[in-house]
Amino acid sequence: MGRRSTVAAIDVGSTKVSVIVGDLGDQGEARILGVGVTPAAGLSRGVIDNIQSAREAIGVAVEKAEQACGMRILSAVVGISGGHISSQNNRGIIAVPDRSRAISEDDRSRVLESAGQVAIPTNRQVIHVVPRGYWIEGTEQVSDPVGMFGGRLDAEVHIVSGAVSAVQNLTKCVEGAGVQVDDIVLESIASATSCLEEQERQQGVALVDIGGSTTSIAVYDEGSLAHTACLPIAGSQLTNDLARVLRCPWEAAEQLKCTVGAAYADPSMHETVDIQAFGTQAKKTVDLRHVCEILQARSEEILEMVAVELKRVGFYDRLAAGIVLTGGTSQLKGLAEVAEARLAIPARVARPSGYSGLSDLIGSPAFATSIGLVEYALSGRERVAEAAPGPSFDVPVGGIFRRLASLGRALMPQ
Repeated sequence: MGRRSTVAAIDVGSTKVSVIVGDLGDQGEARILGVGVTPAAGLSRGVIDNIQSAREAIGVAVEKAEQACGMRILSAVVGISGGHISSQNNRGIIAVPDRSRAISEDDRSRVLESAGQVAIPTNRQVIHVVPRGYWIEGTEQVSDPVGMFGGRLDAEVHIVSGAVSAVQNLTKCVEGAGVQVDDIVLESIASATSCLEEQERQQGVALVDIGGSTTSIAVYDEGSLAHTACLPIAGSQLTNDLARVLRCPWEAAEQLKCTVGAAYADPSMHETVDIQAFGTQAKKTVDLRHVCEILQARSEEILEMVAVELKRVGFYDRLAAGIVLTGGTSQLKGLAEVAEARLAIPARVARPSGYSGLSDLIGSPAFATSIGLVEYALSGRERVAEAAPGPSFDVPVGGIFRRLASLGRALMPQ
């Protein structure tokens, strides 16, 4: 691409592939220069199941983005999701030999490397190692130990891992479209980058990105990433329910969901809607209330699964800021209200923020991940450090990413 500060992001979703090109604006924000979107192909539940179809869809989206921004896309940061994603927290400890010497950046890097050393199966690889906090000789947590004094340094990190095959297939598809992979980023972290406010991170919040086939969760506690997960249920299940119960084509059910659907059934609803149908009749009339009852049942199931996951890891009662909904399915009318009623915690629907340009095209929650990937790439504040063996990516000179170079400037509360 033409400018050293310019980055590209590729979000290979279940319903669409979006490619966004951006750079730093005058106010330090992400400025969007071009967008390319095409219907997804070759994916199932967040992972690639047909490399040829996925590669072609990515290639079309890349070409559209290139035409929109007038630059050639040579490399990009790529989002990853899917049921194969898992996470854990781990702590590392190192000794500082000379107490008279202040803790250095090298010491910080060593303790992060120690904390990131976990045993994982050979068919899995570490994607992110995100620092959560530091402790000097077991005292109160500090945000940055560099320059302080002590004989022992502890660090706790959040480790995200994924299936090697899923990472390799995604990388192969992107490279097959003529784009080198700068970095692989968990999509829920990217969405959190574009949607969450700092106060929400500090007081405890769960980012819930409800996409087409998967629901991604990123929990922040006391300003740092505490838990990530991916559930194999999302918006496509709502559409499938409508198609099966109403006995109509999938496309008609999707349109019905997006245009008049709601996550709750109001007893005062008496309207009817016409939809395409199978059989001898080209169309049929259905009650809108019945449509919403179908959507409500599945919406509540998704929200209950999110609650179960949050309770399982012990963060449900720590979310003072509640949950923040984003992703394409979060646009379903009344979903935030249903979430508050069912989960008894605050909820809101978030659009991506912190960027400029083309907001009329990409200002919806459906593009939270795509914009978050750009903001993540441009902002050292949101960089996460990688550790342990992973895919080998040859980063071009002048590229924004340097493997392991950001260990000391990793994701930490400021």
